[in-house]
Amino acid sequence: MTSEMIRMLQDLNFTEYEAKAYLALLDKSPLSGYAISLNSGVPRSKIYEVLSGLVERGEIIVSHEEPALYTPLPPQELIRLKKNKMKSSLDAAAEALSRYTQAAANREQIWNITGSEAILSRTAEAIGRAGERVLLEIWTEEAKMLEPELRQAAARGVEILIVVYGELDFDFAQVFPHDSSEEVTWEYGGRWIVASMDDREVIAGIVSLGTDSRAAWTVHPALVMPITEVIIHDLYIFELLRAHRPTLEQTFGPDLINLRKKYNYGPSGFRMAVKLGLGPET
Repeated sequence: MTSEMIRMLQDLNFTEYEAKAYLALLDKSPLSGYAISLNSGVPRSKIYEVLSGLVERGEIIVSHEEPALYTPLPPQELIRLKKNKMKSSLDAAAEALSRYTQAAANREQIWNITGSEAILSRTAEAIGRAGERVLLEIWTEEAKMLEPELRQAAARGVEILIVVYGELDFDFAQVFPHDSSEEVTWEYGGRWIVASMDDREVIAGIVSLGTDSRAAWTVHPALVMPITEVIIHDLYIFELLRAHRPTLEQTFGPDLINLRKKYNYGPSGFRMAVKLGLGPET
């Protein structure tokens, strides 16, 4: 047993004690744990822990008798085993690093999606990747198109929360109807979708303009957080209205319409609707 042989085995992921035990078995086998300790210089207090690790990795074989006897894997088989394990590890590392590189690149990108069909398709894919929670702010029409993917996500334990403009009866989701759906549609001249999957991936944009629809998809943290909060904010409003509607409407009008008039009269509010010819200016 030479120090050079021990170093070579250490290069193959053996510890010093494992290398000594394996070489002792190459010199003579089968041997008991006690005999291996004597022949290798591995302390008796450590030998069975060392042998257990070698057995677990398939580098030595143990008999089922009393006392247990140990035999080494022949050198050619040991090298073949190490090569196969190394190849598997390298293949797995290559795939994982490739995915990581792609994910890292995506974290810095904001992708433009054109056309309502493409937007809904990308949203369906993202829902399919969700593992914990899907938040959606959406109109009835588009929600029904995404029902299969949402139902499958719910079946695998994903929490589904939907703020819906219109009516929606999904028995697998928590549905929160948005007040003043018709007014909101008129004010902004169309329907949109805001989706957040696991608070890590978001899609947001207009979906009611057919091939002219536009949306953005990103996993950029600086955008994921505020876009997710848009949906959560509407959930807050729903809960507040459910608990205190009479008081809030006394102050801000039916469905809080006075708040809408106060803050939505801007470049993307009532003026947009009027500019598009969707209703009278008020």
